[in-house]
Amino acid sequence: MLASGLVEAIRARVPEARFEGIAGPRMLALGCQSLYPMERLSVMGLTEAAGRYLELVPVRRRLARRFAENPPDAFIGVDAPDFNLSLELALRRAGVRTVHFVSPSVWAWRRYRLAKIARAVDMMLALLPFEPQLYEERSIPVRFVGHPLADEIAMRTSRDAARERLGLDRQARIVALLPGSRMGELRRLAEPLARTARWVQRRRPDVRFVVPLVDRATHGFFARALDEHAPDARCDLFLGQSRDAMAASDVILLASGTASLEAMLIKRPMVITYRTMRLTWMVGRAMLHVDHVGLPNLLAGRRLVPELLQDEATPERLGALVLDRLDHPERQRAVLEEFDRIHHMLRNDAFTKASEAVLEVAAA
Repeated sequence: MLASGLVEAIRARVPEARFEGIAGPRMLALGCQSLYPMERLSVMGLTEAAGRYLELVPVRRRLARRFAENPPDAFIGVDAPDFNLSLELALRRAGVRTVHFVSPSVWAWRRYRLAKIARAVDMMLALLPFEPQLYEERSIPVRFVGHPLADEIAMRTSRDAARERLGLDRQARIVALLPGSRMGELRRLAEPLARTARWVQRRRPDVRFVVPLVDRATHGFFARALDEHAPDARCDLFLGQSRDAMAASDVILLASGTASLEAMLIKRPMVITYRTMRLTWMVGRAMLHVDHVGLPNLLAGRRLVPELLQDEATPERLGALVLDRLDHPERQRAVLEEFDRIHHMLRNDAFTKASEAVLEVAAA
């Protein structure tokens, strides 16, 4: 999504611009030449990444050789810092101008990466307003561009219209469950979310659940989890349509990540949860510099919405928080007002600002 939006914004200024690299479906639709499929890089966590190491290192080496021998006007690493920063470092040493789009979470953990970033990038593009300070303190060129989702999502979203698009009852009490987009996330979250749905359903029989899944594989996996752990829960599963599912809901229970930012921009009360491999969790916790993992809490600078992570994410605790928000919406007014303030702060015409920065670097 980020790369394709940036491609369009650059093309609006330089129509003859050509793009190649590692591309997903949206980039391919815009005519980008894909050298390797993006899906092979879609991996998170220490243990998970280690399983792909022998495949990904040769890919990175071949890309470095290709772009060093045929230099582009600019190389843009989009997210994936563990893959892209080393590639950017090699290319910058070869004389290629480099931009990194989406600041790594150096404010949260692995702050030592700032030294490598200083050597690897000509410009860091930050989506969040608190990120530039760390780079400026180390004289690393940085530009706050805002978040594209804040530009894309309207300040007000209609619950009734979303329910109509999904064929849901306007009067129903609806909880959205978002267990994550990667199969690895689903394997760890499908059971606790299904059990939470059963726990809530037994106490509030009138509640319905909506569950958007990204593809048929994740749809099938979650459907099996429901059959096993919550066969009586009133759940509607959808392929895609995650934004409509969130907009249609009264409360959202979701995996930590970009979805929590979307939920905040849509202005719905939420409960954040996450589970990962135990080794990844233990190492990650030891290296954290922040008290929160959810983006709404990080942006607010305080615990705005509840987070239940790893072993804390039990059906009883998750369900109690969901019911509190469902039964007492008046308690969420101050939270929703803060969501509104943050939305305004993040609205900055992000792709335009990012394209301007890229073209400045390319022309330098």
